[in-house]
Amino acid sequence: MQLEDYFDFLAPDDIRIKGHRIGIETVLYDFVHRGRTPEQIVASYPSLTLEEVHATILYYLHDQETVGQYLAAWIEHGNRARAEQQRNPTPSMLKLRQIRAERALVEQRAGYDTSKS
Repeated sequence: MQLEDYFDFLAPDDIRIKGHRIGIETVLYDFVHRGRTPEQIVASYPSLTLEEVHATILYYLHDQETVGQYLAAWIEHGNRARAEQQRNPTPSMLKLRQIRAERALVEQRAGYDTSKS
């Protein structure tokens, strides 16, 4: 079996672990940026096998420059999407923000009132 046989290459910016909807970026972000072990990653994604996680890491280690660029592009895309959401929130996001602000105010008042007693 070749290393590439573990993956579905759907597009240049979309490489999935074969048989899963999980992209290699998910595993690699946990491994590279969060310092998680393969066993910890499998615990978070129980549909993956330890072999698949090891294959994904090996794929990265085999060509760190190319796969690193793939991962960096994915991170940058996520950062741009989050920034766009901050600039132009959907109505449901605005409602969630309002609910959070109201809860925080209630908790703050409850904490303030309790300390006065």
